[in-house]
Order: sequence, then structure tokens, then C-alpha cells
Amino acid sequence: MAIRFDTARLLDDPTVWPSGWRKWTPAVLFRIALYLGICLALILTVPNALFDPETQAITLTIGALGAWRYGWWFTHAVRALIYGKIVYPRMRRGGEKIWQSGWRPRHLHFMMTTYKEHREITEMVVRSILREVRASGVPGTIWLGSSDRFDEDIITDFLSREAQDTDITLRIIRQNVSGKRAAIGLVLRAMCRLPVLDDDLVVFMDGDFVLSEGAIGRCMPLFKLYPDLQACTTDEEVICIGPKWIETWLKMRFAQRRLAMQSHALSGRVLTLTGRMSVFRARHLKQLEFIRLLEADHLDHWLWGRFRFLSGDDKSTWYYMLKKNAHMRYVPDALGYTIEVIEGSGMDRMVQNFRRWSGNMLRNGARAIKLGPKAMPFFIWWCLIDQRLSMWTMLVSPMLALSAMFLVGVSYLLSYVLFIAISRLLLSLVLCTYSRKVELSYSWILYLNQLINASVKVYCIFRLSKQRWSNRGNQAAGMNGDSVVEMARNGMAAWCTSIAVGLLFLVTVHYSNLIEIPSSAQIWDFFDLFR
Repeated sequence: MAIRFDTARLLDDPTVWPSGWRKWTPAVLFRIALYLGICLALILTVPNALFDPETQAITLTIGALGAWRYGWWFTHAVRALIYGKIVYPRMRRGGEKIWQSGWRPRHLHFMMTTYKEHREITEMVVRSILREVRASGVPGTIWLGSSDRFDEDIITDFLSREAQDTDITLRIIRQNVSGKRAAIGLVLRAMCRLPVLDDDLVVFMDGDFVLSEGAIGRCMPLFKLYPDLQACTTDEEVICIGPKWIETWLKMRFAQRRLAMQSHALSGRVLTLTGRMSVFRARHLKQLEFIRLLEADHLDHWLWGRFRFLSGDDKSTWYYMLKKNAHMRYVPDALGYTIEVIEGSGMDRMVQNFRRWSGNMLRNGARAIKLGPKAMPFFIWWCLIDQRLSMWTMLVSPMLALSAMFLVGVSYLLSYVLFIAISRLLLSLVLCTYSRKVELSYSWILYLNQLINASVKVYCIFRLSKQRWSNRGNQAAGMNGDSVVEMARNGMAAWCTSIAVGLLFLVTVHYSNLIEIPSSAQIWDFFDLFR
């Protein structure tokens, strides 16, 4: 498949990526006004069943949950604003002063993994590395974790053509065990055998991540400015070669990521050291504990026993740093582009991504919470807990709305849909300030994203060993099992899911006065019928 797209989309061209107030064009403002006008017209015409005596308790429950979730969102938005407008600009000025003074890292190390990537994408990635090495004026090394000669030949051939004027070395580490984790582990072991110093900086990046101009120059001086900084992660944008709706969904996800990352970074931590691109101080990377965690990270589970992780290497590196109480930051203006090629069903790819992301979060979240608030800032610890709570609370509101519909009719559901339309618009307008363009479709994509994500998390939490990763050879683990033990485990997982969802529903409708818990006398009267 040949990769074709407009290369201008990779540039900071204001006609492609308008920033600040320029993206709020008259056409955009008109669409927002039209959206709100339609909502207002529906409010005036649709019967309001939200405060009927029969449904008042339901509305109050939904409102209380909404106030909590929107309050939490507002907290993140304010923290992100403080980090983006006050804290990080001060960091950047300090970093620029160091960079302009002539300080440079001793050597640039790029730890890159790839697996049968499209030639056009691989060449764009390597070209961006060469540009950053030339701009820095220091030598660089690409440490390629490879499992196939296909990728090695592409990079070797490209460097022989394009890197004649660049002081860069290619070191190929061919893996003998499948998987990205094994590739990274072998690269780190190779680094330990060569003079990679403790304070050297190593860029972890995927084979489909294109660095924007100046990304390295914005990250590196921060490690000089803050001697205790051990890792940082960067901004991402997506270039999607596939269905338009997938591209819009991914852009919304990256906008969410920007807001959340800046909020977390205000506490000197992040919730993931993104595998697409993160920068590490080499001191920790050379430790056997770090290498083994990456190579063989695993979980001991009461139902599934001991199983190893396939993907989620970025969560493993993050967990190690969190456990060491290491200083981590987010660099919002060090940008890179993830190139997503959607082949086959877009819906299938979306569900796969949800299962992989949710599984990685759930597999790592519980053990991170167990470290306790003393091992990290309290806000970060509470964010981890909130991730576990939100997947359940997100399901409560639609459950209540559907229950109320059966109680008083479809008018309640219409009122609920209007509530979602307006509330998610307000949230999406905040989100659009972190997006490259204003998309009104974010209002509904945001809600569906939250609903699907919560459902997938509830499904995955009892099936943590089941993993599938379409990259790196379409790896899978625990997906099929015909043995009696596996069938029993799958049955238990289905039973646990049913009990959890059932209890959530019963508790929800009880506290909303839809049903009452029978008294002991009613229970005895029921059994008396069978005597």
C-alpha cells in the first residue's frame, strides 16, 4: 500500500494548523450558535420530565454525578492552564537560555523500534531524526531494535543516501525473541556494553513517529535545567490514513491527552511515559531492574495466574519511574506526528485500541495505587483512583436515564439527550482549545468515547490476561483457550462481569427510588408462598 498525503500537514503552517483565536473563525462561531439555537428550540418544545415527582430522585443523582465529573474536569482544565501559561513558559525560557548559551548533550541516542513499517513512513521518521541531529550539532546514534531485515534495509539504504553530511551511527540489534519489549530490552543491554554515560539522554520512539522541527532542542536542555528530571514525554498529533471519522476521534483523543498531561505535569509527574516519544536520563535505563521490567513485566492475578504483558511498555517505564519517586514532565511544544494507517475495518481498529489502552491502564493502575500517596504527589495518586472509579460512574447516568424512560416515557430520555448535548458541547469547547481545529462533532464523539471506553474497561478488568496487539506481528495472548481450566476461567470472568454490572444497576436504581430493597417480612412472605 503506497502512503500518500499532503506533506504540508506535517508543517506548522498556519493555514493548515491555525492556532489561538485564529481557529475560532466566523464560520465556526456560526455553527456553535446554530447548535445552541437548536438545543434551545428543543428545550422549549420537548416536555421537561426531569423534575417530575417520579423522576426527581433520578435527576438529582445524575446531577450529583455530573457535578462531580464536571468539577473534576474543571480542576484539570485550571491546572492545565496554570502549567501551560505560567509554569511551562518559565521552564522553556530557562531551557532556551541554556540551549542558546551553547550547551549540548554529549551525544544523542535514539532508541527506535519498528516492524515491517511502510517505507515512506520509515524514511520520514529517519529524515526527522537527521534534521534534529544536524540542528543540535552533536553526534547521534540510532539504536534500531529490529526483528526483520525489511526495516533494516530501508533505514540502511536511506542513511547511505541522505546522511553523508551527518555524524550519525546506525546500530542494529536484531532480536531473537518476538515482541517490542524484547527489542527494547536487547537495545538497552547493548547500550550497557558501550560507553553510554549516566547523564546521557536517550530518546525512546516508535517507528511511525515523525519529530517536528526543534522537538529535541526543547526537551534536552530541561535535563540540564533540572538535574533531578529523569524523564519527559512530548506532545503528539495524528496523521490518519483511513476513514475520516477515525481521524476525528483520534484528534479528539490527543486533545484530551494535552489537557490531562499538562494538568498532571503540574505535580511533577505524568500518568504515562508515552511510547511514541519520551526522553530518559540513561542512569535508570542501565539498571537491570529497569531492563527486566521492560522485558518481562507481568502480573499475578487471582483468576488468570501469572501472565506477561505484550504491549504497554510505556506504562512499565512509567511504573518504574513512579516507584523510584522520579521527577517527570510533559513538554507541550515538543511536537511529533503519529502516522496511523487504518487497513481493514475502522471500527475493529477502534475497539482494538480501546482494549489495548484500557488493558494497559488497568494492569498497571492497581499496582501504582498500592504504592500509596507517600510515593507520589497526592493529586497523581487520586488521579489513579479516579481512573478506576470513572469507568463505573460513567455507566450510571445512561442506566438511570433508560430506567426513567420506562417509568415516565420517552420524554425523559429526550430531556437527558438534551442535557448531554449541552453539557458535552461546553466540555468540547474547552477541549477545542487544545485541538488543532474546532470540531463540533467532539460533543458527541466525547460522550461515545467515554461510554465505550467505560464499557470496555468493565469488560477488560475481569480479563486482564487477554491481549491483542495488531502491530509487531499481530501478537495475542490468552485470547483462545480450549482446555477445561481456560473454559472455567472464561466462565468465571463472565460471571464476575455479570454480577458487577448487575449490582451496579440494582444499587443505582435503588438509590434513585426506582425499586426498594424488600424487607425481611416481605422476603418471608415470598417463601411462604411455596409452603
